[in-house]
Amino acid sequence: MRNTRDDRSPAPVVVGVDDTTHAREAVGWGAVEAARLGAPLRLVAASGLVGEHLPGRTGRDRRLHEVLAAARAAAVEAGAAAVTTAVRSGYPAEVLADESRTARLVVVGDRGASRFEGALAGSVAVSLLGRAECPVVVVRGRPLGTTRAPAGLPVVVGLDGTPAADAALEVALELAAARGADLVVLHCAEQPVGGPAVDRLVAARAAGRGVLVRVVSGAGHPDDLLLAEARRAQLVVVGSRGRGDLAGLLLGSVSAALVHGADCPVVVVGPRARRPVPAG
Repeated sequence: MRNTRDDRSPAPVVVGVDDTTHAREAVGWGAVEAARLGAPLRLVAASGLVGEHLPGRTGRDRRLHEVLAAARAAAVEAGAAAVTTAVRSGYPAEVLADESRTARLVVVGDRGASRFEGALAGSVAVSLLGRAECPVVVVRGRPLGTTRAPAGLPVVVGLDGTPAADAALEVALELAAARGADLVVLHCAEQPVGGPAVDRLVAARAAGRGVLVRVVSGAGHPDDLLLAEARRAQLVVVGSRGRGDLAGLLLGSVSAALVHGADCPVVVVGPRARRPVPAG
């Protein structure tokens, strides 16, 4: 069954939930972000095997409802105001891709080791990124808990002159504005695209949202440059140009390097996520 939402209701921050520590970190991050954006929070667990009459299905669903109840309590404690939960039939990447059709953000942990079919393993996050219709946040790096978002650190976004990077810039501006953070724009092309004119345009777009921006460039591979910036950032945003489940995260790509190695949460604006995060 497809996810539907009343167009008059605000788009939720959706968090994929299982019984792992990584999912609990994602719930905490998503709860704080939903409160910051003034958005509802939707916690979703995928039951895995489709079919209401399969052996053990009732027990699996019962356990997932228990996991969701604990996640909801943690989210409310973290400051989320409007929290809903759902157990949905299907595999995690499929369920969350469907949820992304009406979501503001989809948030997942970077890997999982659950015994349930709904476990959000790293491969699920990878598969989701090329299919999601909104930005996907992979919560990873330094432990954030629910209250330790590193105030004073900037949001970082990679810029290489492509449409994917421009979409990522728009999302990064909205997220930086929502958290009152500065924005570091890192030129990721070997030759900065557009030179000072592009830098002035970026600064003007940032000023329109009340965001202070710093444009930097450096010699080296984009992977290395962004991973270095992630060590002193609260969030890194990157665009992905791939199509399909894995095409946007081929081995060696910038997205893959960040998702698997960044020291802070990573926001990937995939090929189907061309709309910005609405202002709160």
